[in-house]
Order: sequence, then structure tokens, then C-alpha cells
Amino acid sequence: MPQPSISDGVLRRLTPADLNGFRAHLLRLDEQSRRSRFGMEASDEFVAAYAQRCFGIDDVIYGFVIDGVVRAAGELRGIGHNLPLGLGASAEAAFSVETEWRRQGLGAQLLGRIVRAARNRRARTLYMSCLANNEPMLSLARKFSAELSFEPQAADDKITPRAPSPATFLDEAVDDIAGFATAMMDLHRRSFAMQ
Repeated sequence: MPQPSISDGVLRRLTPADLNGFRAHLLRLDEQSRRSRFGMEASDEFVAAYAQRCFGIDDVIYGFVIDGVVRAAGELRGIGHNLPLGLGASAEAAFSVETEWRRQGLGAQLLGRIVRAARNRRARTLYMSCLANNEPMLSLARKFSAELSFEPQAADDKITPRAPSPATFLDEAVDDIAGFATAMMDLHRRSFAMQ
């Protein structure tokens, strides 16, 4: 069976209305993918509770959506110092791509959007944690000039985003508007298909 193509979907910012789809995506991850994503064993209950806490004020989540189903996600979350991202807090990035959608460039596209979002929110530092044997993630981090420091079983990648520019703000705004319009058209199409 041929591998599904990413040309059939759209990469867009997820909103609180996408919570169920985001949770379903995380629950579809196989055991190894969950371990890579969360850095530990993660039960269905843990994953569902985690998804419920997403979409807060300092959370930015991009997803790859095909036919209304989230198949990959990139998350940006403010961490530490009780400061919002706009006031120079650090941030954490996390990624998940379902097995059949890997090796098509989704990770790089998601990381690009997350780095841009961190930059536009003036995040001081962007951290990514991954298992030391997660070579695809480590390779992806290297593409974005990450500084890598290894622990015995984990790698912490640190990216220091450049200052935002008018172009990066405009790029994110246009991307978000296009993603919202696409989401509305997809919802409309699926609504008529149900009738």
C-alpha cells in the first residue's frame, strides 16, 4: 500500500475547537511514538489528561490536518519564571507525527512554525527534550542550528530564537488566517457530507 501524501492535507494552527482531534491524534500514537513524544511511558489516561490542559494562553499548537483528522502536531508552551512568553519567558517545543505520515517533511514544517512563533513571542530560549536514540528528532534540531547537550538517556536541545521582525509577524498572521479559512471550509464540507 502506498504511503499517504501530505499534499492532501493542510498544516495550520489548531484552536480550542480542535481539542478532540488533537487528543485523538495523541491517543493514536503507538507505544514508541508516545515514549518519544512524552519522554516516558504514557497511558491513555495520561495522554487524555495532557491534551485537556493544552490550548492555554501561552500554548501555540500547529497541526497537520487531513479530512478533518489531526495526523501530526507541533506544540509551543511557555515554561518557568511565571512570565508570559511575550515578557521573555522560555518555551518548550514538542512534536508528534503518526507513523504513516513520517519522512515527508512534516517535522521540519512544524518546527519552522514553532521557532517562528517562539521568535514572535520573544521567547528567550526554546527547549526540546527527546530521547537520545530519537535520531530523526535530533537531526531535525540540527537543521535549526540547535545546541545539543546529551544526558545518558535524553537530549535537551536549546534554540535561541532571533528577535522578531515585521516580516515574521506578518508571516505568522497570514499563515493563521489561511489556516482558519481552511479549517472553516473543511468544517463546512464535512457538515454537508453528514447531511
